[in-house]
Amino acid sequence: MHPPNGLYTQQPGPPPNMEMSFQGPPPGASSPFPPGFNPSFPNQPPWQAGSPPAPAPAHMSPFPPTQTLPPLSPNATGFSTTNSSSNFYSPPPQATSSDALALDEGRMSVAIDFGTTFSGVAFGSSRIAAGQVQQILNWPGSHETFRKIPTCLLYDASGEVLAWGLEAKNASAIPGTVKCEWFKLFLEPKVLRDESAIDPRLPQLPYGKRPIDVIIDFLTCLWDYAKVQITHQIGAVADLNSANVWLTVPAAWDVKGCEVMREAAITAGLVQSSRPGDTTWRERLRIITEPEAAAVHCADLTDVHHLTPSQTFIVVDAGGGTVDLAVYKLIGVLSRLEIAEMAARSGANCGSIFLDLRFKELVKMLLQDHPVHLEPASLAYFMHTFSEQDKLEYNGASDDDVMFHFTCFNVEDPNDHSVGLFDGQLSIPGNLLRREVFDPVIAQVLQLIEDQVGLLTQQNLSVDALLLVGGFAGCEYLKQRVSEQFGGRVRVIARPPDADTATLRGAAKYGLAKRPLVSSIIAPRAYLMKVKLPAEQQDWMMRPAYVTNSPSGTAICENRLQYLIQKGAILRRGQRVVTRFCKYSATPQDTTFVATFYTSNSPQVMRYSDEGETTELCKWSVDLGKLPTFQQNANSTQGFYTEFDLGLELDSAEVRGILLYQGQEWGRWVILLPSFLF
Repeated sequence: MHPPNGLYTQQPGPPPNMEMSFQGPPPGASSPFPPGFNPSFPNQPPWQAGSPPAPAPAHMSPFPPTQTLPPLSPNATGFSTTNSSSNFYSPPPQATSSDALALDEGRMSVAIDFGTTFSGVAFGSSRIAAGQVQQILNWPGSHETFRKIPTCLLYDASGEVLAWGLEAKNASAIPGTVKCEWFKLFLEPKVLRDESAIDPRLPQLPYGKRPIDVIIDFLTCLWDYAKVQITHQIGAVADLNSANVWLTVPAAWDVKGCEVMREAAITAGLVQSSRPGDTTWRERLRIITEPEAAAVHCADLTDVHHLTPSQTFIVVDAGGGTVDLAVYKLIGVLSRLEIAEMAARSGANCGSIFLDLRFKELVKMLLQDHPVHLEPASLAYFMHTFSEQDKLEYNGASDDDVMFHFTCFNVEDPNDHSVGLFDGQLSIPGNLLRREVFDPVIAQVLQLIEDQVGLLTQQNLSVDALLLVGGFAGCEYLKQRVSEQFGGRVRVIARPPDADTATLRGAAKYGLAKRPLVSSIIAPRAYLMKVKLPAEQQDWMMRPAYVTNSPSGTAICENRLQYLIQKGAILRRGQRVVTRFCKYSATPQDTTFVATFYTSNSPQVMRYSDEGETTELCKWSVDLGKLPTFQQNANSTQGFYTEFDLGLELDSAEVRGILLYQGQEWGRWVILLPSFLF
């Protein structure tokens, strides 16, 4: 017996190399299909030993048609966050009670912008302050108000948190303590794949701490304080245990970085079960990319930038660690605007901290013969002055003849005019700052924008506005250089109001909208599987070594690639792409289907696994034991096939998997990572 046409099946027994196969069962296996159904390949000629087969019929294409189903309910069930198992059960009836609708209507929405250098919290509810977004402005360590606080922790020698935020950032050097900041950059995709790719200029993590440990510590401090402060600001007890929490991540991150953030947020308690039987509480944690959140904020200001529906704008989210770009088009009417993504997001590590790092290297070069000024406390003092005063106010070439003065922390060795030491101050000419500090970093930002504009030009799309948001957007020299290079091609180049908190406020607005403000997204990379398919003539000609015979005598081609989602594909937000599979089970105990998923950044559609680089994303272990068809056939004394569907949903920053049988959900989970990444 052969498996049904066009289905991907798993080999009997443990799957070698976790690959998928298409082959028949041992002789005598029972069939789950109705009488009269012919599961063999139609019009298949008898293949003679040693001769290549005829080409497969059209419907046996290596890319079987996929089906698009309506978006899922936000209360869909079956979510699991464990790597070892998933929760599968009979699909429950749809809940449409007025109580459930009322609960969702007044549900609190909290946004957390976890940044490389600064973080913030915003919140809102349709029942509070007329549904307007509010921010936490009062923070420990200061009587002043701050829209964001430093993403910084202070640890003691045993790894316990002594202070966080402003208190940690402003703490004086204390023996035995470690100040930890910029740790978000440890989740950059290249670093997650290869620890040797960590920028050696970044501060070391405290001894015994992993990146996820430090992130958990900071989010725990931030969330514990936010809960108290939100309750204080609204003057009532807020039901934050049932709140939807929106967490922002850079556009350049891949799924692995997003999943580390998700794991850290759940461990830090940002979401939790709010009542007995609350099985979907993990779904209240939503991941949204930073430029997408910023775009929502900018789209709400269309009157400020004189944008109208059908016009296209680029969001340049220039933050502390990364600069992210995304392109959107306004659609709908002004009273109910939506935005649609028009090109794949892009980004790079060229945020404002790389100005700090280059400034530090410049100071070390100038003062290499004056070690007293290169002690950690002294270097930190120089960098603090540059970061807080000169970094944003610097004006480029017009400041070339200006001397920038930095007071030395140590009073010893106050003079060396040859390197700029004058009476305890280090004086650096503006042209040196421009050449060694600003221009190399800003050139990277300009190239990112140029690449994105070039892609749009190739598609005959014009750019109506370029909007600069994020803390780095406050740099006058960056704004000046962007205007110089793109002012002749883009009608509006602007910094929106609240540019430094655009991401935070946009994420909160998204949560309050209760509808998808971003209607479509562009797949930033391809999602695919390695499979085994019936051999075609092309396989015999191009990869004869990959062609083997299955135990049932069917010629199959190994190491084929099956694209679930191609890079650059335009998807409706939450759209589900479904592919049918078929697993052979030798015994009723063989219930697990293992699917290995890969990603590729290549725009080329590859047929074989050796044609280009792919990165393993995860392995899904799907328990089929509770599916009706499996239970029906499990009573057989012979091996049997189980037919089912796997769905893939791509959101702005997450990939979700769904087990389906006859159109009903039997399991749902966010793609997870091997535990060694944590």
